[in-house]
Amino acid sequence: MLTMDQIHNIRSRFFEKGENISQIATTLNLDWKTVQKYVDMTDFNSPASKTVSEQRFCPKLDPYKPTIDQWLVEDKNAPRKQRHTAKRVYSRLCKEFKGFDCSYRTVASYYAVKRKELFSGPRDGFLPLEHKPGEAQVDFGTAEFYENGKKRTGKYLELSFPHSNKGYLQLFYGENMECLLEGLDAIFRHIGSVPTELWFDNTKTIVTRVIRGGGRTFTEKFERFREHYRFKAVFMNPGEGHEKGNVENKVGYQRRNFMVPVPRFLSLPDYNRQLLALCEEDADREHYRYNETIEERFQEDLKQCHSLPTIHFDLTSRMPITTNKWGKFYLNKGMHEYSVSPRHAVSKVNLILTSALVIVQDEKDHEIVRHRRLYGDTKQQQMDWLPYLKQLSLRPRALKYTGIYDLMPPTMKAYLEGCSSTEVGRVLKTLTELTDRTGFESAVNTVNHALSYDAKDADSLENLYRRLYANVPELPPMPLQPGIPKINQMSAHLIAYDAFLKRKGGVNHA
Repeated sequence: MLTMDQIHNIRSRFFEKGENISQIATTLNLDWKTVQKYVDMTDFNSPASKTVSEQRFCPKLDPYKPTIDQWLVEDKNAPRKQRHTAKRVYSRLCKEFKGFDCSYRTVASYYAVKRKELFSGPRDGFLPLEHKPGEAQVDFGTAEFYENGKKRTGKYLELSFPHSNKGYLQLFYGENMECLLEGLDAIFRHIGSVPTELWFDNTKTIVTRVIRGGGRTFTEKFERFREHYRFKAVFMNPGEGHEKGNVENKVGYQRRNFMVPVPRFLSLPDYNRQLLALCEEDADREHYRYNETIEERFQEDLKQCHSLPTIHFDLTSRMPITTNKWGKFYLNKGMHEYSVSPRHAVSKVNLILTSALVIVQDEKDHEIVRHRRLYGDTKQQQMDWLPYLKQLSLRPRALKYTGIYDLMPPTMKAYLEGCSSTEVGRVLKTLTELTDRTGFESAVNTVNHALSYDAKDADSLENLYRRLYANVPELPPMPLQPGIPKINQMSAHLIAYDAFLKRKGGVNHA
């Protein structure tokens, strides 16, 4: 289709300059039929100004349109997965109408328009909502980040004030009750007050059941939090996300402006404090609708908010749980496994859950172990080896008869199998001490080096650990004086030397 400038050029050449159809076609490199069409054209109304009945859509398909329409109307009473597709309509037309010669593309084009007309009801328009000062909206967004060099995919809580368009966010490892409450509490304390109303989605974190007629059943923890901070909780109608469009827009805006490039930091709590500072800086810009800055309008929000409660609210979740025979337990529908200790196998322990930690206590509220909290829908494990190694070092002869032995890394099992029965206890005690100092990974790394040196005693483990982790410098080679020949370095094999000395009677048994 030609542009209006091209059409004007054709008609100007014909009517004003007197050029004939062939001359215009040759000059403009157009087909003479095209030139003739626009010279003869008398109706220059936009196609959009014509009624639907005036526009012929897929004219070649006209004889078959009533049949297609009937099939699609009948589909309204059929199950969703047993309705006609464009491919099925084309297949039936080819089979049931002799001489049918329309292309699949033509059928699919008509099918798409007609099906939308029949199955998509009229769209409701959205009425603009007026938001009072002191009202806030809550939502979660998704973002990737690097913490201490490790890449993670997390969730950030967004709290926005529609009246002023000011927003705050806090980043977490996932999305649950602890993340929600910790994020809200951090923002409340940062601004020094609590919004009068908070608008939420019907998330399972808060709402356990939506009752017909608009009622809802909430989790007890959320109800306590709401009463403690004295705000009104407003929930959206299911499927009506536009009702809190301000926070949804803010989720995208702050991800683009605060999370690009992908953030890198050492500590999540420190980064969350930086995010609050970035939100304050961002508010020093003009509001998109009013001749005021966002911060100036936010002062009206603050005037309607009320003061923080004087008593601190416990943001953690607490629950009892029973460990299995290995002294472990599971969370998140059995996907996440956490260790306790062999001493607490098949026993009740108490859990304290925060957004970042799982803290395990005994029945007297003494802490046993704490783990980084796991997130995601894949099977994961958090294992603290220290309690297990301590227990084994006291009973080394039971090593191979416990399930703990099967959980050990292959290299550690191979190393322990090569130790003498009298040395196993000392080696386990050393491994316990190394794990206590710098973690289980460093103990495993020391064992790997010991295997390469064929050193199977506790003293060798300790010396290797010092070399690897205590920053003991290796001395440079001694420079040789002129005339002294160079010799290749010999690999020390202490077992061979011991055997040699025994044969010569040179072993010191003192």
